[in-house]
Amino acid sequence: MIKVGIVGCGAIGEEICKAFDRGIVNANLTALSDRDLGSAQEMADSLKRVKPKAMGIPELIDAVDLVVECASQSAVREVAILALGKGKDVMIMSIGALTDEGLLHRIKDLAHENGCKVYLPSGAIVGLDGLKSASIAKIDSVTLTTRKPPASLEGAPYIVQHKIDLGALKKATIMFEGSAQEAAKGFPANVNVAATLSLAGIGAKRTKVRIIADPALKRNVHEIHVEGDFGRFETRVENVPSPGNPKTSYLAALSAIATLKKITEPIQIGT
Repeated sequence: MIKVGIVGCGAIGEEICKAFDRGIVNANLTALSDRDLGSAQEMADSLKRVKPKAMGIPELIDAVDLVVECASQSAVREVAILALGKGKDVMIMSIGALTDEGLLHRIKDLAHENGCKVYLPSGAIVGLDGLKSASIAKIDSVTLTTRKPPASLEGAPYIVQHKIDLGALKKATIMFEGSAQEAAKGFPANVNVAATLSLAGIGAKRTKVRIIADPALKRNVHEIHVEGDFGRFETRVENVPSPGNPKTSYLAALSAIATLKKITEPIQIGT
């Protein structure tokens, strides 16, 4: 069994750990790391069937075969580059970091040079299989419309910069319209899905994003519209927020677990 290390013990990291503890993933959860090592140790102690060790990032990378990043966009550069440089596979959840073209190319080059794989789960959206297939031919447009409860956008750089009072909203209001590249910078904790769409389709500069704050919503809603040589398709998903973090959709954590299962199983389903 491959040895897995998780960097980041927040909402997504917790769900992945629970999946290992329930025996859902056929791999060995070897190590945990977090900006606060006490949180990593607390997470390790809470598990019943598996007993990973809490350790620093360099030590974790040395101890495992696959590093799972679920910490933050800022952590991607440190974790991915160090792990790939040592020949370790990497799963990245903070995919918004890859709208930095320099970082994306560096990660690709390191993976190629060292024979590594970089896994990018689909996160909180559906339809990536169709988008990947469509991208073999010509895609004309990809548009993502994200609707969220105002509270889930609190603290986003774009909201802070423009001094938007989310608590004062009485009806659905467009917060942002622009490219996925711009959206990932303005809403780093909310629109990793835009970055994922960009990588699977026509790039961060051409992928269009609209973010709507709606006080009537209890769930995060992502609508995707794609047109190209294949025809067109639309998808819509209503996500339950993660119990541990309203800014994270529960489906995002489940997609990480599903990706780990796919890595470790002999039959691969879907594009």
